[in-house]
This record gives sequence, C-alpha cells and structure tokens, in this order.
Amino acid sequence: MFKYEPGKDVGPLEDWPFENPESNYQIKEGDPKASGRIDAGGEGHTTRVGIWRCTKGVFECTEQGDELMTILSGRCRLIDQVSGQISELKPGDSLFVRDGSRVNWDVIEDVTKVFFGQKTDKF
Repeated sequence: MFKYEPGKDVGPLEDWPFENPESNYQIKEGDPKASGRIDAGGEGHTTRVGIWRCTKGVFECTEQGDELMTILSGRCRLIDQVSGQISELKPGDSLFVRDGSRVNWDVIEDVTKVFFGQKTDKF
C-alpha cells in the first residue's frame, strides 16, 4: 500500500526532463523543471502510479494516458486546449484528464501531485 497526504514529504524524486516527443512539450513561460517517481506499473504496463513535481512556469503538452491526479502541494491551472475548460487546482483537489488531451499547465506555485494513469497500448 502507498499513502499520499497533502503537505507531507513524498520522498526522493528523479529529474524528469520535458523530452518525450509524444508529449510534444512546449515551454511558454519561465523555466519549469519536473521530477517524479513511479511507485507501481510504468513502462511496459497498462497502468502507472506515482508522484510528479514541477516548479513554477507555463508549458503545453499532450497527455499520455488517461490520468486521475490529486494535488498534494502547490497550485496550478490546467487549460484544455480543445474545450477551453479551465481547472484551478490546490491541495486536495483531483482532476481526470483523457489520453491525448492537449493541455496548458500554468504552475502558479511549485506543485506536487499523485497520479494514477491508464493506457491501453501500454506506457
């Protein structure tokens, strides 16, 4: 079992550079840096669970896999580039994003999230 709590230390994370060509990352503002950890599943699996952290900045990307996320710390705003839906998130808030969604991430305060992802074609 894994327990994730808002405001608690999530342990060590690895640098996760914005390099995945399938995600087509585009930095729009600032110099955001991401880090994370996969706690279950991941590459070669249809699911993955883990922690992701990002420093302040704005970027756009294509989401890889259906994902349910819960914010543990910080604040961010996600904008769906197709529907225009804006979601403001703070600790304790959850959001579901569909595989292939083109999303604008505005990280207002360094943000940490826990996520569960699912991808039929595997990660």
